Amino acid sequence: MTDYPEKKSEAEWRAVLSPEQFRVLREKGTEARFTGKYDKHKPDSGIYQCAGCSVPLYKASHKFSSGCGWPAYFDSIPGAVKRVEDRSSLIVRTEIVCGNCGGHLGHVFKGEGYDVPTDERHCVNSVSLRFSDDKEAANGSKENI
Repeated sequence: MTDYPEKKSEAEWRAVLSPEQFRVLREKGTEARFTGKYDKHKPDSGIYQCAGCSVPLYKASHKFSSGCGWPAYFDSIPGAVKRVEDRSSLIVRTEIVCGNCGGHLGHVFKGEGYDVPTDERHCVNSVSLRFSDDKEAANGSKENI
């Protein structure tokens, strides 16, 4: 298990997250396809932050339309997202988590043929995110944006 800078007990996480956010971020759940508020959200600028700890994860310019039913990003802010091997299903996948609090974001897939610079799709649960078009939120990051 990886150690993350943001540490909270289960009770502390439950106090700050909605039940659905807790299920996804802390228990590695998945929201239903096409139900998340950021699936079709496509702003020109802004930052998608972790809903658990507010650390900036993705720039609006990283987002693309994949049609998969969840928000898709071709890259993350450097150092913001960690990759973890996921053997919870019949196939081995790559889970992505917030590098600050370890919150489950979704999974990353490679080589699907999307016309994006990285040939990757970060498939992220909307409930794991919070959007800010506020430049102050972006500049308050521990990471370079």
